[in-house]
Amino acid sequence: MYVFGDSTLDVGNNNYLPGMNVPRANTPYYGVDFPGLSTGRFSNGLNTADFIAKMIGFVSSPPAYLVLAPRLTLLVSAARTTGVSYASGGAGILDSTNAGNNIPLSKQVHYFNATRSKMAAVAGSGAVSAELSKSFFLVGIGGNDLSVFANAEQARNRSAAQQQSDTAAFYGSLISNYSATITNLYALGARKFAVINVGLAGCLPVARVLDAAGACSEDRNGLAAGFNDALRSLLADLAATLPGLVYSLADSLGLMVATFADPQASGFTDISDACCGSGRLGAEAECSPDAALCANRDQYYFWDRVHPTQRAAILRAQAFFYDGEAKYTTPINFKQLVHVTAA
Repeated sequence: MYVFGDSTLDVGNNNYLPGMNVPRANTPYYGVDFPGLSTGRFSNGLNTADFIAKMIGFVSSPPAYLVLAPRLTLLVSAARTTGVSYASGGAGILDSTNAGNNIPLSKQVHYFNATRSKMAAVAGSGAVSAELSKSFFLVGIGGNDLSVFANAEQARNRSAAQQQSDTAAFYGSLISNYSATITNLYALGARKFAVINVGLAGCLPVARVLDAAGACSEDRNGLAAGFNDALRSLLADLAATLPGLVYSLADSLGLMVATFADPQASGFTDISDACCGSGRLGAEAECSPDAALCANRDQYYFWDRVHPTQRAAILRAQAFFYDGEAKYTTPINFKQLVHVTAA
């Protein structure tokens, strides 16, 4: 299993990046429900990548690349057994999105290329290609790009026509880079792609707090929906042109819509506030040792002002992996992707 994405999937890469502006989750109350210590996951416990990995049969998400990279033997061993996670908090599809010194998607692919070269030096290129064709490539990214773009558009105060033109160009850049990512990974041997689209960007506490009444931002939700439509078309096109490529596209946005329409059905009593934070909606400051911490974490959808709780993460993973009714995955679910034979 190989993981590419942002803070929703990061399991500690950002802990090992230099600089003061790197988003990290290695201090309390992050990991408060994780056995041991804060792990670098932007969660109170495990994240979506962990639960998907568990459903495949692993103990948890594959380890962070920057934990493994200094030791060649360890990196190759992990890459050929559990896999590697390249996900980085704050990362975007576009290099320009990335604030601080995190790992943008293009660099994550570069790190995978380096990993593959080291694997091939040990096991031979043919053996590695065979292994990779059976491996599970999880990709979840785009939320940071949408947030940066929406914030910039709000500050510009442009006309409706200008905003429409800006948005079309923005989608074009995102899809071009996403296409390059999938195509490059395919050229390196990847065949099975599990892709998670962008959720309700306008319903994150960090977005709600911008509204006096704490309402969701329909503009940001619409921006996410438009990107998701383009991503869906892209994956269908790539599957039609790249022999042997198979994929499952998970609908994070659709799942959030259904969950928020009837939160109690999923066990949630709060779908607007951050469990760990401060100020209105718990969204006016980062989760930190000085922040307020909710006691009933399993009843909150949001852990901090951006990320889901462990409880929300496991429900996401279950919906994407076991989606028997094909409500939240297309054209197959994640479990079917694991077992399909790539040509």
